[in-house]
Amino acid sequence: MKLTAEGLVGLAMANPMNAEIAARLPSLRLEQCWLTAGCLFQAVWNHCSGLPPEWGVKDYDVFYFDDDLSWEAENEVITSAQHLFHDLKVDIEIRNQARVHLWYSHRFGKPYPQLRAATDGIDRYLIAGTCIGLSPDTGEVYAPYGFADVEQGVLRINEKNPHPDLFQHKARHYQARWPWLKIIDPAVTPAT
Repeated sequence: MKLTAEGLVGLAMANPMNAEIAARLPSLRLEQCWLTAGCLFQAVWNHCSGLPPEWGVKDYDVFYFDDDLSWEAENEVITSAQHLFHDLKVDIEIRNQARVHLWYSHRFGKPYPQLRAATDGIDRYLIAGTCIGLSPDTGEVYAPYGFADVEQGVLRINEKNPHPDLFQHKARHYQARWPWLKIIDPAVTPAT
């Protein structure tokens, strides 16, 4: 099969948690809101592996963008989300992408630029094919590197966030759960 945006949404929404989170998120009225990361692309890997769509999903990531860089403003959104999703019994990580540069280097030991949009955060995932987001407000799928890598199980470094050590750690972590995934060594991958 050739994966399309519609196909990705179909696979991802077969996970009842994704469907419920996407249905409720608009009530938070967040600017540039995206359901993103593993809850989306892992549905594809699970489909290819004959596993349930929710298998192996550790958390559900939500990005938004708010020019208010205070922890208090972000914490208010996190608290509202906890109330909204309390009955789902899953870990939902909701983060203001305008604030990531304030804590990323402390947590990961690597520099991180100040972002200008929530999609800038999606653009910077360590593995290019995993840069995927779904807008619960519009149904738009954002996939700056397309769908071929995620469909084919190719794990290659994202040149917008080239940290080979972090990439290798994450890629091996994914490969441990989906052994058919192929890691492309960044040391021998030509830059694009």
